[in-house]
Amino acid sequence: MNQVKTGEFLKQLRKKEGLTQEQLAEQFFVSGRTVSRWETGKNMPDLSILVELADFYNVDIREIIDGERKSEMMNCNTKDTLKKVAEYADEEKKKLRNRMAGMMVGSVILLVFCSLLFGTNGFNGFITESSYRNMISFALGLTTATLMLNILYLFGVFNKMNERKTAYFNRKKVNNINDQ
Repeated sequence: MNQVKTGEFLKQLRKKEGLTQEQLAEQFFVSGRTVSRWETGKNMPDLSILVELADFYNVDIREIIDGERKSEMMNCNTKDTLKKVAEYADEEKKKLRNRMAGMMVGSVILLVFCSLLFGTNGFNGFITESSYRNMISFALGLTTATLMLNILYLFGVFNKMNERKTAYFNRKKVNNINDQ
């Protein structure tokens, strides 16, 4: 799939409808910057948005992916299948988010538990002072690391990193093809 070609096709479709990037962005509840990234080929819409774009522009989703008009229209079965796949992907994202939120709550509980358990006396002399310090440091470090990873995930940092990595490799692949 040529993202630049697809982006140019999306731009042509938008202009044909007489819409600005901002107007299209409002229609699909995304930012104008996101639409710009689609049209420059730096990013691609999610599958669910691709299906909606195909409906909106009254084109075949394959036409959007290929970046050019085709003669036949997508049949209803294919469209329904793609919608189901998009819904499934959205549901999986929700499940993963819920798991991550649960891990974050568990990390906070672990942090509070460790603070209460190891707080002042250190098991009333049952363990040495150095072992006590090592245990509390480990527990607090583990909890802090888990919290930080969960926060980064919930704010979408990992998704953005993956998008940038994909875009980088796509640009590199295009450059290699152009150099040959």
